[in-house]
Amino acid sequence: MSVRKHRVFVTRQIPERGLQIIEDRFETEVWADLAPPSKQVIVEKAAKVDALASLLTDKIDSEVFDAAPNLKIVAQFAVGYDNIDVREATRRGIFVTNTPGVLTETTADFAWALLMAVARRVVKADNYIRSGHWEVGWHPTMILGRDIYRATLGIVGLGRIGAAVARRAKGFNMKILYYDVMQNPDLEKELGLKFTDLDTLLRKADFVSIHVPLMKETHHLIDERRLKLMKKKAFLVNNSRGLVVDEKALYKALRGGNIAGAAMDVFEQEPIALDNPLLTLDNVVVAPHISSASVETRSRMAEMVAENLVEFFGGKIPPNLVNRDVLEVRKPG
Repeated sequence: MSVRKHRVFVTRQIPERGLQIIEDRFETEVWADLAPPSKQVIVEKAAKVDALASLLTDKIDSEVFDAAPNLKIVAQFAVGYDNIDVREATRRGIFVTNTPGVLTETTADFAWALLMAVARRVVKADNYIRSGHWEVGWHPTMILGRDIYRATLGIVGLGRIGAAVARRAKGFNMKILYYDVMQNPDLEKELGLKFTDLDTLLRKADFVSIHVPLMKETHHLIDERRLKLMKKKAFLVNNSRGLVVDEKALYKALRGGNIAGAAMDVFEQEPIALDNPLLTLDNVVVAPHISSASVETRSRMAEMVAENLVEFFGGKIPPNLVNRDVLEVRKPG
């Protein structure tokens, strides 16, 4: 008598290294479109499976859970999981996992790519050449940017990624300020960081790099009042979550010359609308949410999703369990 394989719905095509493990172990369906499945599709698919492998773009809430009597685990392909109603999942005995740690260095690298691109006007320079405007070989005032070396960096959120950004800043001999809900004396000693309140950080920093999770307390954390605190020559970098920054207020600050520029990999609405006024400004550098998009990192994330599923259905606590309180409701497997 054959034992039924557990069924998994993967809401997007993930790298082969992890997907192959899932397909070898489980009865697997993968959403093949580049665009995410609609909420209705997720509800329909969830009704037939034991597990979901989800992305940040997938809203996993009571509506999904109500339709999915056999759903036991949601394995998220991301560090963040604010798209999942974790409290409701826990109440129903549904495990939630994520993929932390692996993308720390890759995301910190990209924060620096954004910072350097906006400070030194790399995108502007690229467009300058491609559009045929480079008519003089060299000129003293052509596409002037701002120095990074010995400038003051303000890090908002000193978690894994914020700390990795700080370590890179040491190579630029920067003065580093940070704000977090908890002070970190060990990193202060290791990296020479200075803890301060958020308003003071915004007043003093030449570059502000945001690395906080999205939650009620951080929604529009950087708003019109706080943008007005920043130096006119300062730059804002955000590759955390789009809703941390009030985009309307940011546009107003950039358009009015209240800050020098911004570099963003995340937006309030993704994909960003082509009529978003931020896209009309040449002191803004944008990227399509690719901070963790290296071959190595995304492949490892896919493997972690697979490992979480394999361990769970093997009767073990998955290695990246988000809601440990669920263990009081049910056991793995």
